[in-house]
Amino acid sequence: MISKKTEMLFKQIARMWEPKPPMTVSEWAEEHRVLSKEASAEPGPWRTERSPYTKEIMNCMNDPTVEEVAIMASAQVGKSEILLNIAGFFADQEPYPMIYMLPDKQLIKSVSQERITPMINASPRLRSVFAAAKGRSASNTIAKKSFPGGYLQLVGANSPAQLSSRSVRVILADEVDRFPTSAGTEGDPVDLVKKRTTTFYNRKHVFVSTPLVEETSRINRLYLDSTQEQWRLPCPCCSELQALDFGNLKFTRDETGEVIQVNGACRECGGISSEKEWKSGTGQWVARQKHPFRRGFHLSQIVSPWVTWKKIVSGFLEAKDDPEMLQVWTNTVMGETWRATGEKLDENELMHRGEEYEADVPEGVKILTATVDTQDNRFEIEVKGWGSGRESWGIRYHVIHGDLEQSRVWEELDEFLKRKWKDTHGRSFGIVGSFIDSGGHYTGSVYKFCAARLGRRIYAIKGEGKENGGYVPLYNGYTNNNRYKATVIRIGVDEGKYRVTNDLKRKRYGPGYCHYPANKPGHDNRGYNEEYYLGLTAETLVTKKKMGVTYQIWQPIRKRNEPFDLHVYHLALIELLSPDLDEMLPMAVGEGAQKVHPKTSRRRGTPSSV
Repeated sequence: MISKKTEMLFKQIARMWEPKPPMTVSEWAEEHRVLSKEASAEPGPWRTERSPYTKEIMNCMNDPTVEEVAIMASAQVGKSEILLNIAGFFADQEPYPMIYMLPDKQLIKSVSQERITPMINASPRLRSVFAAAKGRSASNTIAKKSFPGGYLQLVGANSPAQLSSRSVRVILADEVDRFPTSAGTEGDPVDLVKKRTTTFYNRKHVFVSTPLVEETSRINRLYLDSTQEQWRLPCPCCSELQALDFGNLKFTRDETGEVIQVNGACRECGGISSEKEWKSGTGQWVARQKHPFRRGFHLSQIVSPWVTWKKIVSGFLEAKDDPEMLQVWTNTVMGETWRATGEKLDENELMHRGEEYEADVPEGVKILTATVDTQDNRFEIEVKGWGSGRESWGIRYHVIHGDLEQSRVWEELDEFLKRKWKDTHGRSFGIVGSFIDSGGHYTGSVYKFCAARLGRRIYAIKGEGKENGGYVPLYNGYTNNNRYKATVIRIGVDEGKYRVTNDLKRKRYGPGYCHYPANKPGHDNRGYNEEYYLGLTAETLVTKKKMGVTYQIWQPIRKRNEPFDLHVYHLALIELLSPDLDEMLPMAVGEGAQKVHPKTSRRRGTPSSV
């Protein structure tokens, strides 16, 4: 006769081998997902009702007819959490090899430590799932999280070796609009990684991104070639379902211009209802076309539970006159693409808008910066003044000719960077920081020069373009891995050129506007002559195609482009120094009250010796 204890044991074993009841991804998240304190502003159990539009997106993974999902979305709508919930579901319920694909392999560590690991640690179910694989060799690393039956591998879209190895069933591709055009020489990274799923009849591909530029946006192309679904909410007055956009928002401002109230207007009945009334309605996804295997979803912050309409409208009013800010608002708030025009800047128009300065340093300038382009037989130097709203003034464009093998040329550069300029009040301004280009044939000499002058914030820089169309931020970190231990700042020159061009297009004085001294024959034009403006407008943005993928590059239309490059370096320098230009007083020598410190960044860090 079987004992009670033995019977209990058999029942436990039987339960272990019982097939798991089918769950949808949203059901799994409701039951098992816990948001961590490190990675969420609202830690605790996942609640789909908090962002109801996520339910259908997640449950696509349980539909055998859906192979691909494209999510074109703004920031702060929960798109990263959707990916994490899908990853957690498959690790627990349908364990197979998975890939979590990022724009750059350099992001693997931060995403692993700031998203994946906190998700596992905060959710008891996932802790037990991933803990079951700990006994295996190298089963849990920063880039690879193993579980019984599979693993989650983090890869960079710029790493062809990682994209073409073993087969996987699930691909989770994050921020695809920042993917390079080609993974090395292997071709489109998206096509490359999709080949790894061909042996799985039940493969799943999820593409997620905040859209960027219309001409090159991967996520926009995927969305347009999908079911094109919109999240529609019922009008509180007439119940008509509609996809809310910025045109629905009606706002009032007080006498200071501050937004005090925002309501939503119905396009059908014209009724005006509050944000709370609109968001309390039961929304649903509505497809605008059919597709055999790809569902596409678009989300903006208008439906987000974490962003108020007042904040959205205030952001628009702040950005509407600034092309750079307006693009960011369009991409990250509305979840829409930005159309980048390739119109050529007119050098004559820029030259003829020059102004008469009453002193070396015009009124409005608060600090001076200097940037240096290094050529084989000369240094080209520009000194710029900066004021509120990052408004800039060209102070001096100077060329030092000579053999860079000789110390005299370097001494002359050093003396120039020590110069002082005065304003109409007689106050003297020195240079608060400098960038020196370290490209070319004198890299070591630039490092040596800058290392000895780190206390004056003189840094070497290394320009980095878009490798195969990939995105490189303007300030891209730093390194001091060289024999001189010089601090070398990495900058994204393509992003910088785009921002400079936007600033040069501004027509009105104010934030971002670029002032230049008048150019008059027979006068001291401070170096801002016709040759300068030809160099400032020496490149234009063009759209090209490579291996079937559209991308944009800056194409030279003239050989000499040093003024354009120097302006880019200035913007990167201001981003590094991060002075409070709106609040600070003019930083004249001897006053000592105002200090400029390079900005800090927890993710990339700052030069430790600054």
